This record gives sequence, C-alpha cells and structure tokens, in this order.
Amino acid sequence: MTYEHMRINGGEAKSPIIHIDCVSHIYPDGTIGIHKACLMVFEHEVVSLCGPNGSGKSTVLQHLNGILMPTDGNVQVMGKPVIKKNLEELRKIVGLVFQDADSQLFAPTVLDDVMFGPLNQGLSPEESKKMALWALDTVGFKELTKTPHHLSGGEKRLVAMAGIIAMKPKIIVVDEPTSDLDPVNSEKIEKLLLKLKDDLGMSVVLSTHDMDLAARIANRVYILKNGSVIAEGTPKEIFYNDVLLNDAKLKPPIVVQFYLDLVRDGIIKEGAYPLTLEELTNLVKDSD
Repeated sequence: MTYEHMRINGGEAKSPIIHIDCVSHIYPDGTIGIHKACLMVFEHEVVSLCGPNGSGKSTVLQHLNGILMPTDGNVQVMGKPVIKKNLEELRKIVGLVFQDADSQLFAPTVLDDVMFGPLNQGLSPEESKKMALWALDTVGFKELTKTPHHLSGGEKRLVAMAGIIAMKPKIIVVDEPTSDLDPVNSEKIEKLLLKLKDDLGMSVVLSTHDMDLAARIANRVYILKNGSVIAEGTPKEIFYNDVLLNDAKLKPPIVVQFYLDLVRDGIIKEGAYPLTLEELTNLVKDSD
C-alpha cells in the first residue's frame, strides 16, 4: 500500500452523524490546536484518532460537544451545527470522557457520581438511580458506596465512563482510554468500548497512542500530525502503510511488526495483513 492510495473520508454513501468540516482552532495564546481538520463519524462504528503528542487529537475531541468552538470551519452533529444555542441538546447526544478521570469525579460516592448526569437531564431521583445502576452494571462496577477519589486508576476510568453511559448518548468520545492503565484494566476498557458499539449501538470516537488498541477495535483510523488530518482509512490501510507511519512518527502495532518480520524471513507468505494476535497465530498455523 502506498501513501497515495489512502482511502479518504471512507467513500460511504450514508450521511455522517459527526462532520468536522475544515475546522481550525487557535488558542488564546496563539497556539494552533488544529488546522483545517476534516473528519466524519458514521453510526455504529469505532473511529480512532492517532498521532503523537501535540498532534491535535484532544483538540478535535473537545469540538465534538462544544467544549471548544472552531476559530474557522464547521462542526455538525446529527445534522445540526455545534453552536452555543444547540449545546444543551448536543450534550445529550455526545458524551465526552476526559483522559483525566479525576476531572469528572466529584460526588461523595460512586452511585451519587453516576446519578448526577441523569439528574441534570431532568430525570427523577428514582429514574436517575435506575439509570446509574444500569450504567454501572454495563461497565461491570459494583462498589456503589466507595468514594471515587479512593479508587484505582482503572476503576476511576470505568466510573467516569459509567457517568456518561448513564445519560445514554448516541456517541461516546473517549480521550486516551487506556493511558496509564495496567494490562488487566486496559483489557476491561477495550471490551467495554466494543460493548458500547455492538450491544448498545453507540458510535465510539477515541484518541489513543496505543496503535495495537486502534488496530484491534477501530473500524476507521484518522492520523493527525501538527494539527492536521493527514490520512484516513481502515486499520489495514493505515497500519500497513510504513511511509505514512514514518511521516507521522508512529510505530506500527506489534502484530504488524511481527507479521512483516515473518514475511521477510520467509516463514509465511505476504498478503493476509493480520491486525490481531489471533489472526497472526492462525496464519502461522496454516503455514505449517
């Protein structure tokens, strides 16, 4: 695959539920967060934004529910512009989970924290508790009376996600969902993200430095560099494009690296392009 053959903007016939159209954002100190960024999200998919530190991933995410407003360009969610008068409605559709879970946890107990969103939406205490219990069950967390700030990093991330899930958004946006987590908690978050898409019908947008995670769960991947979107495609199109990854200063997923080593050593034939350990293992077995 070559850089020139990247599939841009998916070629989808259906309408996007998120459309970031040539958006730029300049911070008050003059720093350019993003520059003419374009991307789309469709129903029932996982979209991953990948890029090094400072590439603009978090800035893009914060435009999706109006935390940041474009300096130039337009953002639409479900066909409506992201403007101040639409923010209340918009934030019922798009739920944002910050990288720092502590910034979203403030109530005296886990249950109180997860109930806050539904209460703020106008639900009764009884309805809010029901939604909170459902959301906590969805993320697999049962310690309802614990103080959020006494939880582990992985537990905090799950509770922060439950607080958003309790409001039943159509789109959940997650900034670096597995950063600083151990492998066990990272796996829990990964399974939860797929569950939100497959079982609850949500669209998931995430930023991540974890190329292996993006390769395993994303339907489409956007690559950002210096505040601009430089490529979009399927995980195979992105992660087997060494020219693109080198340009973006990213390393390919470990499975991709192993596969290319095996092809180079003549152990397996090129052509299958695995993205998961299971796919690679099956290829090796079939080559015996």
